[in-house]
Amino acid sequence: MNAQLQTIPQPQTKPIQLQPNIPRWSPALRIAFRFWMIYLGLYCLATQIIPSLFTVNAGAGTGIPDLATLWPLRPVIFWTAAHIFHVNAPLSAFFGGNSGGGDCMFGWVTAFCLLVIATAATVVWSLLDRRRENYAELHKWFRLFVRFALAGTMIFYGILKVLPVQMSYPSLTRLLQPVGTLSPMGVLWTSMGSSPAYEIFTGCAELTGGLLLIVPRTATLGALISLAAMIQVFTLNMTYDVPAKLFAFHTILLACFLLAPDVPRLVRFLLLRRTTSLSAEAQLFRGVRANRIALVAQIILGLWLVGLYCHYAWGIWSTRGGGRPLPALYGIWEVEQMSIDEQPRPPLLTDSARWRRAIFDYPDRMVVQSTDESFVPYDASLDLPARALALTKGDDKNWMASFTFQRPAGDQLILDGRMDNHQVHMELQLTDRNSFLLVSRGFHWIQEAPLGAKPTRYALSHHDRAQP
Repeated sequence: MNAQLQTIPQPQTKPIQLQPNIPRWSPALRIAFRFWMIYLGLYCLATQIIPSLFTVNAGAGTGIPDLATLWPLRPVIFWTAAHIFHVNAPLSAFFGGNSGGGDCMFGWVTAFCLLVIATAATVVWSLLDRRRENYAELHKWFRLFVRFALAGTMIFYGILKVLPVQMSYPSLTRLLQPVGTLSPMGVLWTSMGSSPAYEIFTGCAELTGGLLLIVPRTATLGALISLAAMIQVFTLNMTYDVPAKLFAFHTILLACFLLAPDVPRLVRFLLLRRTTSLSAEAQLFRGVRANRIALVAQIILGLWLVGLYCHYAWGIWSTRGGGRPLPALYGIWEVEQMSIDEQPRPPLLTDSARWRRAIFDYPDRMVVQSTDESFVPYDASLDLPARALALTKGDDKNWMASFTFQRPAGDQLILDGRMDNHQVHMELQLTDRNSFLLVSRGFHWIQEAPLGAKPTRYALSHHDRAQP
């Protein structure tokens, strides 16, 4: 009997390894992780990055407020601005639609305060937790936080360019502005907007990077694409003085944080041309089912972001972008004759009351270009059945104008009425929009030098000189 028991094979039990053996992090790595976790986490919460995952109005004074606009951080920022940087002017928490992330003084002081807080917190954390071997468990959760912080930003600005609405096609007023009167940012926005195909291309790159960040398996590739895209954006912001340098720089930091664990592998593969192993994405949970649920939840959140931002961008496109309804008097109208109180007013540069052009580009607005080349916007109300036009000024409640209009021909317009208590009569001629080279130039595979031009290797440059 004992011999038979000895011959029965005993089941072999294998010890269950709850988590892989994680090597001890170096002191420098532990300190670096503590600092960047605190600083990047606070920056994402203090600006519109995290609130914008739930509402597109975050950081604009409505919707979910940013941490920088709330107690106790807001009083700290104002105190620092007044006593450290000696800023006497009142700080504006909102600039360019976001708080803390713009290049206004509030944004720079916010970044400084967060830097000081992160440094002090890192010192305290390092003293209290100096015996910990690593932060692998905390790192995987914070990596998830950073992934969606960066993904939301990339998807948002990518969709704004894909539609495209971030840099709209040059308006009729912009077509009349001399290049020398534009700011560097105005030149960049006009250049990007006048080439929708290129704007859509850049938007696709940003959108691709954001979408790849949603899925853990493709997060590294998404971080690489996002890093390349945001380096270009940061360079444009620096060279064209776009007031989003601080924000773009921090998106680069977010991408670098995600890529940091894979830098040795990327260097070995791309630069040293050596084989390397793929890094496995750390699982959030120990159970397979829980990780699958977490993956589905991440994909659902990614789809939510796409839907939220598409709805927002489509609203801009259909109301202020290329899909907006055009006014009945759409176009640039040259004022050929104008009389005030039955007195003819010739187009003199010294006559500030003389209109040179009337520009109808939006249903509720009209812009007047005076003979001195300045532009004055008006709120406009057009009543087609009554053939009436009413104008008001937003900054002057007492100013008003009411006209009746006639269109003897499609390119002719006659206005009669009262403006600022004066009787006014105007005869206007419609300008062909295609007369602007920026609108009519189009695309050409073959470009010949104009007749009479000196032969050169760069025929295109001569063509552009002949037709600036």
